[in-house]
Amino acid sequence: MKKVTEILLIGGSAGSISVLLEVLPHLSDHLSFPIVVVVHRQSHPESILEGLLGSRSRLPVEETYDKMTLKASYIYLVPADYHLLFENKQLVSLDYSEKVNYSRPSIDVSFRSAAQIFTEHTTALLLSGANTDGIDGLRCIAKQQGTILVQDPDTAEIAFMPQQALLNLQVDTVLKPGEMASFINQLSTNY
Repeated sequence: MKKVTEILLIGGSAGSISVLLEVLPHLSDHLSFPIVVVVHRQSHPESILEGLLGSRSRLPVEETYDKMTLKASYIYLVPADYHLLFENKQLVSLDYSEKVNYSRPSIDVSFRSAAQIFTEHTTALLLSGANTDGIDGLRCIAKQQGTILVQDPDTAEIAFMPQQALLNLQVDTVLKPGEMASFINQLSTNY
């Protein structure tokens, strides 16, 4: 029997925005789960990333805030300079504690938190990037029997992050950007 995905997390660093811009237009607008995007980015009061991603997506894109309630068929962008934690399956909180892997938001922090709450119903996709952030979080998801997806390093602008995942973990599926939207759509119970 297929595991039901209750949350999809997408983590990435350098080179991941172009992948998101390629994938988002092809996502179903009736997904049965929320998508949380954790990307390393500079803190800036005039951030345009939410608008940029929203302009390419049929799903609403919102930057998360503290004590926000998540809904299916929404894409949530973790704000710069905050870690995102899951309090339960609907509620998230923001945390300003120390950087992890030189990053805030840290992919590891959000992936680990989701694994504790959603257990085997967690699906996470790790994209292009230049450090190992995300590897420990994926390991936690794997221990809970969640689903681990990794961008094909040959298609990544910076292959280090997905390569490290493949070298250190048992990955469920390796995806090229052109395959990601279809794969994500098929995870939905509404598909």
